[in-house]
Amino acid sequence: MNELWQRYQDWLYYHAALGLYLDVSRMRFEASLLASLEPRFVRAFQEMDALEKGAIANPDENRMVGHYWLRAPELAPTAELQRAIVAGIEQIEAFVQKIHSGALHPPLAPKFTDILSIGIGGSALGPQFVAGALAPQKPPLGIHFIDNTDPAGIDRVLDGLKDRLGRTLVLVTSKSGGTPEAHNGMVEVQHAYQVQGLDFGRHALAITMPNSRLDSLARSQNWLERFAMFDWVGGRTSELSAVGLLPAALQGIDIRAMLAGARQMDEATRLASIRGNPAALLAMSWYYGSDGRGSKDMVVLPYKDSLLLFSRYLQQLVMESLGKEKDRDGQLVRQGIAVYGNKGSTDQHAYVQQLREGVPNFFLTFIEVLEDRQGPSIELEPGVTSGDYLSGLLQGTRQALYENRRDSITLTISRVDPRSVGAIIALYERAVGFYGSLVNINAYDQPGVEAGKKAAASILELQKRILQVLQSSAQPMPLATLAQKAGTPEQIEAIYKIVRHLEANRRGVALAGDRSRPDSLLVSVG
Repeated sequence: MNELWQRYQDWLYYHAALGLYLDVSRMRFEASLLASLEPRFVRAFQEMDALEKGAIANPDENRMVGHYWLRAPELAPTAELQRAIVAGIEQIEAFVQKIHSGALHPPLAPKFTDILSIGIGGSALGPQFVAGALAPQKPPLGIHFIDNTDPAGIDRVLDGLKDRLGRTLVLVTSKSGGTPEAHNGMVEVQHAYQVQGLDFGRHALAITMPNSRLDSLARSQNWLERFAMFDWVGGRTSELSAVGLLPAALQGIDIRAMLAGARQMDEATRLASIRGNPAALLAMSWYYGSDGRGSKDMVVLPYKDSLLLFSRYLQQLVMESLGKEKDRDGQLVRQGIAVYGNKGSTDQHAYVQQLREGVPNFFLTFIEVLEDRQGPSIELEPGVTSGDYLSGLLQGTRQALYENRRDSITLTISRVDPRSVGAIIALYERAVGFYGSLVNINAYDQPGVEAGKKAAASILELQKRILQVLQSSAQPMPLATLAQKAGTPEQIEAIYKIVRHLEANRRGVALAGDRSRPDSLLVSVG
């Protein structure tokens, strides 16, 4: 045990100003791992320095990656960019002050009371995580999200807001304005406003690229305000841009403190030293824990209810950044680290049993918060509070897993507040970048996501052709005939699923025949 205690002290990282600890001592790497990775980290530090100075980091889109400038505008490579960042924050603060004071209010109410945020991916996951972590019990405006193109999910959100729709501020977030999920959500919400006889434009804000489709729409419909997104900020690193700062500020969250925490962490993670750099320590631990090729999953267990959504936020940040088929030299590598998690101590009664005794295909990250609550706690028994139990469960689980050769990292913060949340966002952004360099993949592009969007668009085009064929035919036809007439005989399975979906939603298509044998079905206009 003394040996473990010494190892803990040898590998402990502490940031005094942030009150943040990082413990990688329960990852079983040898000190020799540092020596073997040193040349790769030299390259990683150099590449990160070049990225912050404006190097093209996403060659597919020929763009820089500058989310670090959002909390240190003076680092942006041009004076124009520096001014744009500063002006963006000032615009947010001025607008939010008008909303909170009632100087800017809806046509039929003295103040806005709710926010409806429409977005997808990073435009939803970051704001959801921050709202869950930091929103006060009684925020100036309560927030709601439409983050999918699921009609039932949209209905559920709109039904909950029905009586307050006239007092709801709608944030539509889309870089291009062409993202289908965000566009669909916007159209659905516009319809809900129209049904109630409300002017959607008097309730709507756009967060988008200047001169995008969404920006043009917002201008033409006289929306309340437009906030700029930057092409050099990717969705998964956009929480500290207008995407995340605007909804946070509207909820009464201190966005300057979030930016300050991220800035402090950025300063700490620029240090060209593995031992002295918490993001480098994380990247090294991930490399060891997954054999540098994603052979094990990353399980994230925050021991705090307010951090429940942190694992979902990290899923996108880590998996979209690191899940790549080819490396930067074009070699097939199929890299990535799968991320999942819920929260402690809920998971003591869920999947920790498998983590301790089942397949050892993971490493853990415990997130510990030292402050139990604001104010004193009652004693459940002499000298023991609810927070003591939570802390004991974390420590006990960590020890039990280590004894069974399950590795873990522990990240500890003093409390969940805007500064600490900004800091951990920045910490993981930098760790992802370092890990990408270690395994020679581009952490800043996402070709798989674009491929999925293109495939979805092709299915919708196929649906249009199918409907044209059916509407021009007076007779029911087998699926094979329908596929032939649509000019896509190789897509018969996709056609079957399209017509089945259309029929289920009473969209003018009928199926007849043995449904356990799709090839026996006859399709007609119904």
